[in-house]
Amino acid sequence: MELNEDFACTLASLILVDDDVAITAEKLIAILKAAAVEIEPIWPKLFAEKLGANVRDLITSVGSAASVASAPVAAAPAAAAAADKKEAKEEKKEEKEEEEEDDDMGFGLFD
Repeated sequence: MELNEDFACTLASLILVDDDVAITAEKLIAILKAAAVEIEPIWPKLFAEKLGANVRDLITSVGSAASVASAPVAAAPAAAAAADKKEAKEEKKEEKEEEEEDDDMGFGLFD
């Protein structure tokens, strides 16, 4: 399996975060060398510069943002279910009216 350079740096960054170690280019390079992953030297520098110490906050805030974003999504099926119930009631009402109309004719099928 070929490992992308950015994916390798991501995994190395997660290893550092899991061990509560600051993310630096040198530490990323050390982990990648230990894993026998060859990458261009720019990748660890970019990851160390952009990620910094905010990785744990970033990971923990993703879950809370997803739950807030899922609230409107959860409301959509509820609205659809309410609309379906309303349609079912209307259909039932129409069927009942049709049955009443048949009874009003004064004769049934077996009379």
